[in-house]
Amino acid sequence: MIDKIETLSILFFAVVFFISGKLRSDIVALCSLVALILCGIITPDEALAGFSNPVLIMMIGLFVVGGAIFQTGLAKMISSKLMKLAGNSETRLFLLVMIVTSMMGAFVSNTGTVAIMIPIVVSMAMSVKMNPSRLLMPLAFASSMSGMMTLIGTPPNLIINKELIDKGYDGLEFFAFLPVGLICILVGTVILLPLSKRFLSKPAALSGASASSGKSLKTLVKEYGIANNLHRLSVEQGSLVVGKSIGDLNIREQYGLNIIEVRMVERSQRKFLSKNVVQKAADPDTIMGVGDIVYLSGTMEQVKTCASDYKLTVMPYDENEERTGLDFYDIGVAEIVLMPSSTVVNKSIKEVEFRTKYNVSVLGICRKNKYILDNIADEKIHSGDVLLVQGTWSNIAGLEQETNEWIVVGRPLEEAAKVTLDYKAPVAATIMVGMIAVMVFDFIPIEPVTAVMIAGLLMVLTGCFRNVEAAYKTINWESVVLIGAMMPMSTALENTGISKELSLLLANNLGGYSPILLLAGIYFTTSLLTMFISNTATAVLMAPIAMQCAQNIGVSPVPLLFAVTLGASLCFASPFSTPPNALVMPAGQYKFSDYVKVGLPLQVILGIVMVLLLPLLFPF
Repeated sequence: MIDKIETLSILFFAVVFFISGKLRSDIVALCSLVALILCGIITPDEALAGFSNPVLIMMIGLFVVGGAIFQTGLAKMISSKLMKLAGNSETRLFLLVMIVTSMMGAFVSNTGTVAIMIPIVVSMAMSVKMNPSRLLMPLAFASSMSGMMTLIGTPPNLIINKELIDKGYDGLEFFAFLPVGLICILVGTVILLPLSKRFLSKPAALSGASASSGKSLKTLVKEYGIANNLHRLSVEQGSLVVGKSIGDLNIREQYGLNIIEVRMVERSQRKFLSKNVVQKAADPDTIMGVGDIVYLSGTMEQVKTCASDYKLTVMPYDENEERTGLDFYDIGVAEIVLMPSSTVVNKSIKEVEFRTKYNVSVLGICRKNKYILDNIADEKIHSGDVLLVQGTWSNIAGLEQETNEWIVVGRPLEEAAKVTLDYKAPVAATIMVGMIAVMVFDFIPIEPVTAVMIAGLLMVLTGCFRNVEAAYKTINWESVVLIGAMMPMSTALENTGISKELSLLLANNLGGYSPILLLAGIYFTTSLLTMFISNTATAVLMAPIAMQCAQNIGVSPVPLLFAVTLGASLCFASPFSTPPNALVMPAGQYKFSDYVKVGLPLQVILGIVMVLLLPLLFPF
């Protein structure tokens, strides 16, 4: 008896702190976990079992997959196509998210659906200057509701099907759930539209470069007019620059040209996965090779003279091609503001030796709102000048150490993280489609969690991230710890017998009055338990009870089992009841109370609708 009181007390205080928001949700979950261990309700092995659960491992892998979809610009590409259907209407955008999520969620796990859709939805929301929080929670809820459309949509569906087969009944057909799922999505959309607008609409936060320096990378290039005199030369077989370094060529002194960067595009025989862009800084020791593309700033006459002398090919820009021609995969640009006490004041750019000392090039100078681009090597630096520098992102970040000389505007490494590796988008798309295919088709002998792990590894190994650290940064550890630490709560409730006593008490007492009351009791008991333990664990616990109740009063077990899977899957009032709810929590910056405000009314209304309709769809 004491262990039951202790378990309920720990659960009560956890819920109170979750709702209050005074402590981070992962800290609350860990405190609850430690309390259960100290009280002897669960063993350390049982406490740590949640962190090795396949669902949790899948969540981590999906964070990485979703991050790659965003990092490669694939999310932006997909969202731009969807935006053509939604236009600038928030209502149409909301409906589009619900429809697309529902279609995908019917065949892919709700966790996988949400992980894939998060970066796409965020990109769509920012396109119309809308806070993503308005769409992310409905996204999670739509994925759970769409899971009711097919047999494989969510684990509880498979659990009740297994229960029927084990007890000698015919199994459920693949689309037996479809009418229920369609009703859930229709009712859910009608309810969520006003609720999300009322409780989740917040002013869109600044993001990207605007939040840090106020200028995007493309804006800087345009502002300084770098594109006005930007030209490209292709190094062909037989060119006189092949095998020579930039320092050997002495192009700046000989032709007055400034080499901005050297780029090489690698291609293999497999065209779809073949493109790989390598950017080289214009270091004096950078060696030129066949296939390199040299970006220079200067007049067209100077460029043609240089090309003729070294047997290079001028690459004109197409009419529809963006004139900047600059990308920022490995090399970036940033502004530095000279301090009055700087030792470089009154020295020329050449004398400071930016390239030798700091491994960056100076592309332009902004002085009293005037831009100096020509012959800057001999230009004297004045106090208060703003220099536009270019180099690798790490070298630009290194300039921040020279605090007595200048101030670097913005945060270079954060800017680098925002640059999309768009040439890797086809690779990311192929990996994502492959992962979905493994999840959808049963004849592929690979478990979903394995498919996700493989997809995450491939995203890293194929260069869809700038580096491994970037992949790790996509994982939201708060959500991971929250789910992992709360999973053992279900073990505690089972060990103490609380779950079984509560479910049997309600089901047996209501069963004597009416099958509909029994169905309502099973539905809302399952729904209540799922708020505190995982939906899969709840379904495993409640399915046999529902089957026994149906046999005791002599009715068909199908509607009662459907009540179990619906109650377990349609739990929206808690962020840790289902993985999709937890996945969108950090991205939407939600609090526990947000789930209560939006999810609880939806959960109650859907419960009432399902209790009334299930006997009509599946007669007793």
